[in-house]
Amino acid sequence: MLKAGVLGAGHLGKIHLRLLHQSNKYDLVGFYDPDEKNAKKIVKEFGYQYFATIDELIDAVDVVDIVTPTLSHYECAEKAIAKGKHIFIEKPIANSAEEATKIMKLAEEHGLKGQVGHVERFNPAFLSVKDKIENPMFIEAHRLAEFNPRGTDVPVVLDLMIHDIDVILSVVKSDVKAISASGVSVISHSPDIANARIEFENGCVANLTASRISLKNMRKSRFFQKDAYIAVDFLEKKVEVVKMKEAPKKPDEFALVLQNAEGEKKQIYFENPKISQNNAILDELETFADAINNNTTPVVSLSQGAKALDIALQIIEQF
Repeated sequence: MLKAGVLGAGHLGKIHLRLLHQSNKYDLVGFYDPDEKNAKKIVKEFGYQYFATIDELIDAVDVVDIVTPTLSHYECAEKAIAKGKHIFIEKPIANSAEEATKIMKLAEEHGLKGQVGHVERFNPAFLSVKDKIENPMFIEAHRLAEFNPRGTDVPVVLDLMIHDIDVILSVVKSDVKAISASGVSVISHSPDIANARIEFENGCVANLTASRISLKNMRKSRFFQKDAYIAVDFLEKKVEVVKMKEAPKKPDEFALVLQNAEGEKKQIYFENPKISQNNAILDELETFADAINNNTTPVVSLSQGAKALDIALQIIEQF
């Protein structure tokens, strides 16, 4: 089992602590949090070991799980890598493209593994259809959330939209050609609502909307490709898969058949992929352990995390 330690014991950090504690692939050694009052409360409630300094925790583990505010990601990663530790970093990988590049280079130089916490890659709804998403040419994503002060220290693009940016980059096998975007600050000092249009070299277009001042929560993406439409509800963990095929000469009387202007007939049919319920955060942590133990590339590599951040920052520059 890999010895793991958590840096940062806020809302998400506590979830990571619980899951690492119950995982059979990790031995949770303990955690560090600068808020001593919060740390003592966690020790009293859960019994996890608290380390007085970051360095003491890093020295005691094989894997450092960085669940701190984005501004400190680079500093924490640099310390961990310098001491020869593998790193798991919550999204976004860093506060700037330069920091992300440095983290990648440092990990490579030291021969260490790193994974970024883009948890939607492990969403059971997305997992059930990701192999069916083939060369999408139009993508529409909506990620709306009710207002929560937590996370408003960064623009909504880094808080919410980056999830969809990462998912889209994972299924579109093409370089980005152009980006246009707009964002508006309503409550926070940084944009609370944003829309972006990403054009790829292969002609695919992705239209993304993110808001943290919505009256309801929504996390939906729709993928349009030749002869297929795939919708993923990341929040409700549901999918819709609608496909078309050449209509038989004598279709079933209940078959749904469409005819275009050229007289070609297509039959529409629906697929219902099996969605296997999982704990996405536990899965991302445990697949990272597998990558370390088997010396394979993590599901969400540092370079993929850096690419998602780079696109997110380009979107923010458009505001």
